[in-house]
Amino acid sequence: MSALAFDMNTPTGFAARLIADPLPAGWTGATFPVFNPATGGHLADVADMGPTEATAAVATATGALPGWAGRTAKDRAAAMMAWHDLIIRNRDELARLLTLEMGKPLAEALGEVMHGASYIAWFAEEAKRLNGEIIPSPDPRRRMLVLRQPVGVVAAITPWNFPSAMIMRKVAPALAAGCPVVIKPAEDTPLSAIALLRLATEAGLPDGVLSLVTCQRAPDVARVLTEHRGVRKLSFTGSTAVGKLLMAQCAGTVKKISLELGGNAPFIVCEDADLDAAVAGAMLAKFRNAGQTCISANRFLVHEAVMAAFTEKLMARIAGLQAGDGLAGGTTLGPIINARGLDNVDSLVQAAVAEGASLLTGGHRLDRDGTFYAPTVLTGVTPAMEIFRAEIFGPVVTLCSFSNISEAIALANDTDYGLAAYAYTRDMNRMWLLSEALEFGMVALNDGTVGSEAAPFGGMKESGIGREGSRHGIDDYVELKYVGMGGINQSAA
Repeated sequence: MSALAFDMNTPTGFAARLIADPLPAGWTGATFPVFNPATGGHLADVADMGPTEATAAVATATGALPGWAGRTAKDRAAAMMAWHDLIIRNRDELARLLTLEMGKPLAEALGEVMHGASYIAWFAEEAKRLNGEIIPSPDPRRRMLVLRQPVGVVAAITPWNFPSAMIMRKVAPALAAGCPVVIKPAEDTPLSAIALLRLATEAGLPDGVLSLVTCQRAPDVARVLTEHRGVRKLSFTGSTAVGKLLMAQCAGTVKKISLELGGNAPFIVCEDADLDAAVAGAMLAKFRNAGQTCISANRFLVHEAVMAAFTEKLMARIAGLQAGDGLAGGTTLGPIINARGLDNVDSLVQAAVAEGASLLTGGHRLDRDGTFYAPTVLTGVTPAMEIFRAEIFGPVVTLCSFSNISEAIALANDTDYGLAAYAYTRDMNRMWLLSEALEFGMVALNDGTVGSEAAPFGGMKESGIGREGSRHGIDDYVELKYVGMGGINQSAA
């Protein structure tokens, strides 16, 4: 398949065909609309599936399990790489589709597609390294083996903020381990999921290895996936509240679970920090995807000696942000995903101002089509304020000062979340102190990013369970089976 044509203004090729016909073959059931959050325009109508279709998808995946698990790791890796190569060839169209349904700037969307594809390539290689063990036995008549076998059918429930990458990040280790996957994408952004599965079919992945259940009634489908005995593993990315509910629903069948939940990332700027580097990192950690990421910097903890200088530099950079349609040239800030999310961001900002925070810029919806919120900076934020404790999920900077590193660490750890943290300092001793003392699954020192297919992604406390990416990312998709072989006669000729 050759690379598809790409046009900035009119859907073409793969994206146009999918938008024109997103329904499964033969679908005659109900549908629901998908909208562009940047314009409010209608994009497509997608199949509104329910418990019946979810149950059928699990049955199909169960039927596909023996064949897929029985293939050699080399064969599974080759099939995965065929899918990967089609994704890379169609990356521009996939990025455009992602921007249309989610709103993020096109450059960010393309980066997401490429980042997601990197997980497929990584785990295609990990499939060939899924080794077992031979344990030295204390008994000469016994041999002790450990096998790593696929856990079984996997259910993956993915979020709207990274509708492409999160599918690939969850599906890749499952496929590598030999597990079929049933995917339930977010109702706001199902088109990227449909596109990826169509490419998987074109790449030759066997029927039933990947299944998709698009729906508006997420709780109904989620309950099937969490309670069905045929599903042996759930992977979910989303809010902590929903993650707790899904975790409870999985208890009845004692499933394996991976939960990547909410975050409330601190961004610490020490008095010796390179302020230009810190501001550059802050722009990335805060305003990527309009602040709608689980690893977005929410609480900016800045040493009192450099607060004024840091704030001045940050405000200058924020002034250069250009909100708009992600497909338009020059756009650097996309919309909030929907009206509900917009209301939540504004409510947190207004409550902070009422509680005594000072508004330096922004603090309002943008007067234009779509669901846009102005880049906002609040100073004088304290731990007593709701905005200090909540996951903001919007382009809002909250500034809080500290006087020494112990205070900064205490403020940073004062949260139920523990996903990501950022810190800027040029002192090596302080780097070690921060890396060990911060209660977060990922700590970025002098860097505004934490994600890589080669690194374990995940959190502590109420930010989740398990890790995605790295050599550890496949562990939650396998079962360890001990095999004891007795009756070995060493004297036999």
